[in-house]
Amino acid sequence: MSGATASPWAWGLVAAAAAYGWTVGALLLPRAAHRFAVPPGEPWRTDRPAASGRSRLTALPGPVTAAVCALLAAAVGPRPELAVWVVLAPALVLLALVDVRVRRLPDVLTLPTAVAGAALLGVAAVLPGAAGSWPGALGGGLVLGGGYLVLFLIHPRGMGMGDVKLALTVGVALGWYGWTTLAVGALAGLLLGSLYGNALLIAGRADRKTGIPFGPFLAAGGLLGVVFGGLAG
Repeated sequence: MSGATASPWAWGLVAAAAAYGWTVGALLLPRAAHRFAVPPGEPWRTDRPAASGRSRLTALPGPVTAAVCALLAAAVGPRPELAVWVVLAPALVLLALVDVRVRRLPDVLTLPTAVAGAALLGVAAVLPGAAGSWPGALGGGLVLGGGYLVLFLIHPRGMGMGDVKLALTVGVALGWYGWTTLAVGALAGLLLGSLYGNALLIAGRADRKTGIPFGPFLAAGGLLGVVFGGLAG
């Protein structure tokens, strides 16, 4: 583990992060995914998912969020920014779920997440043991968000404005650990999305004009970049 020795206390931190992720993922994300996974122009749902829908929704968020939080804790250790990462992780998993289901990243989720990430890292930056830079985080958000805006303007069928807004959050997280981490995470997200798109082409399930939900790959690239930054820090 980086940021923590391989001691019982360090493993306890990983276990606590996993328990937190599982609890939030299993208890809160299924209903939130049901509420927000609606096509553009339709109101948010206020009902509970049907029994069959609950079984599908509850099977995934808990284990995924637990695994993400545990991985972050193992890589980052007891640094102040770990609290920020485990707060942001469920939000990114929720956004990925919504994007997969309806190919939409709602502003009501993306924008508050970006603001919360920047604000919380500002607090983490003044605490002892922080391993990143708050100005770097803000710069990373602007750079990655701006880069995705350019991609959207060049090829709007392949990139949505929701991806641009999600890139703000991911860029803030990656920029915290510096420009190398930002590059690693950004390239990882693009590579994962490209591999998925090419796999669909090879399988005959899409053509070159078919859009894909890119949010999950952007979030996954952010996770890999933060893990890289945490281990290197």
